[in-house]
Amino acid sequence: MTKKSGKKTPADAPLPTGKTGRLKKDYYEQELDALQEQLVRLQEWVRFKGLKVVVIFEGRDAAGKGGVIKRITERLSARVARVVALGVPTERERTQWYFQRYVSHLPAAGEIVLFDRSWYNRVGVERVMGFCSEEEVEEFFRSCPEFERMLVRSGIILVKYYFSVSDEVQEARFQERMDDPRKRWKLSAMDLEARVRWVDHSKAKDDMFRHSDIKQAPWYVVHSDDKRRARLNCIAHLLELIPYEDLQPPKLELPPRQKDDGYVRPPMVDQTFVPERY
Repeated sequence: MTKKSGKKTPADAPLPTGKTGRLKKDYYEQELDALQEQLVRLQEWVRFKGLKVVVIFEGRDAAGKGGVIKRITERLSARVARVVALGVPTERERTQWYFQRYVSHLPAAGEIVLFDRSWYNRVGVERVMGFCSEEEVEEFFRSCPEFERMLVRSGIILVKYYFSVSDEVQEARFQERMDDPRKRWKLSAMDLEARVRWVDHSKAKDDMFRHSDIKQAPWYVVHSDDKRRARLNCIAHLLELIPYEDLQPPKLELPPRQKDDGYVRPPMVDQTFVPERY
């Protein structure tokens, strides 16, 4: 347990888990609250120091990338932390320099950008599905390390996470999405085809790591079969990667409301209200 997470416990103390081995919900929520409080402190430090932070999230479908991104941004200001999840490139974007559509989303001073998938689409989904040529893949492997070194030299803090999920857990999560009307939108024909090509994705990931796991921007693998552990581990690791200080302002006192100087509220019948169905 790090000092920046929740209450201190001995390093060798077993974590509270249920029958399935997953972290218990109350413990998970307690730790998440503590980590999110530290994320707010990190946000204020990034804003104060004018830092530029990019965090990349890659991994198989249903590996848990969206869940951790949601927990990271849940308590942060949308003016500081924003999520970039680009769709299919347009015809015009297909003719651009490959990295061009991503460059416009990079942070300015005092901003954190979280990429829910990134330029690594080229050697992941695009390569496995046949949406790009092997020549384009080879060019990516040549260009990407230099591109990322250039970002780091420019002052950007670049962090790359790969969420690793097992075959069995991905299958269970896909089935859950198919059975739950609230989650069916998360599952596409492309996701199902990607599952058919599981081994091809594994080989593509190995190639990706071999060419882009560089000293200036290494890959960090997150075991994500247990979503709760994955979220806590990833957030705690991110907090440890970026040194920050506590800039929380002192607690404020609520001032008294302005005195009524004869103000008369317009008749309520002149306003349109939302029906109170609940």
